[in-house]
Amino acid sequence: MRILGIETSCDETSAAVVEETGAAATPWAIRSNVIASQVSIHREWGGVVPELASRQHIRDICGVVERALDESATAWTDLGAVAVTQGPGLVGSLLVGVSFAKAVAAAAGLPLVPVHHLAGHIESLVLQNGELPLPSVVLVVSGGHTSLYLVERPGSYQLLSRTRDDAAGEAYDKVAKLLGLGYPGGPIVDRLAQTGNDRAVALPTTRLTHADRNAPGLKGDLDFSFSGLKTAVLRHVRAHEGPLSESTIADVSASFQRIVVSTLIDRLFEAARRYQAKSVGVAGGVSANSRLRSEVQERGARREIPAFLPSLTLATDNAAMIAAAGLRRFRAGVTAALDLNADAALTL
Repeated sequence: MRILGIETSCDETSAAVVEETGAAATPWAIRSNVIASQVSIHREWGGVVPELASRQHIRDICGVVERALDESATAWTDLGAVAVTQGPGLVGSLLVGVSFAKAVAAAAGLPLVPVHHLAGHIESLVLQNGELPLPSVVLVVSGGHTSLYLVERPGSYQLLSRTRDDAAGEAYDKVAKLLGLGYPGGPIVDRLAQTGNDRAVALPTTRLTHADRNAPGLKGDLDFSFSGLKTAVLRHVRAHEGPLSESTIADVSASFQRIVVSTLIDRLFEAARRYQAKSVGVAGGVSANSRLRSEVQERGARREIPAFLPSLTLATDNAAMIAAAGLRRFRAGVTAALDLNADAALTL
């Protein structure tokens, strides 16, 4: 079966066709994955402007879907279902994708499958690597999310911890802005960090020992917090006399990145030890970070536990991961009625 996936949760308009392979170990194959990025639109504002994002989705979505179908040589009659990101995300952006998916599902007589955006990121690991050895602990880390999930069986995602404040990707963007760098900040900081001294600036790490009052079901000691680290960078920049040199910016970037990556990896592998995981994974936009990719694989080899990552294309928001998660849900019997609504705060 082939499924059309649609993703419009933030500032990428994406459509993809994913097909079942019939193989248990590698269940899905990507036939097309088209992404229209809005980075050039939002760069001049220093971040995503929700109203501009939703307007651009409206302009792009028809062409993106048509291209995804053409590149996969797929007709509407070849599809078995339509999957769409229901949430979380920017509500205006989500509504464009959900409305379009409902319209084409109704017109083509296809089942409609709602997908959680983070489930898509988790399933991107399966799309790239095949089924993971279970149980697995997966870190989903992006501009809006930093969370650990326990996957005990296919399609089951148990939240273990989350960030108490800034997501890791959000911290990258804010630090990039403090250093006078462009948007999006993550790739720029990552590039500059490769030429800097990661021990040049003494920055704090955060270790939480008390439960999160906003999430009483979570113990809390595996949670993340990056606001203090961001504030420490701010104070360091303000204390510096005169404009920052290129070497100083590189040193700050490297020192900041070292703390973020070590925090993410330490929590990930501690959770794997605690829950006796047979594999770990990292997904989401920040999984494209070069230091994070290198160190998670190195730590996995040292701990003798398989560590999985998506390709760089599947790391950022894309519709192929939504289609894969949609196939998982569809085979579990999950579909939605045509009164489906977007949910900006949808929980997993």
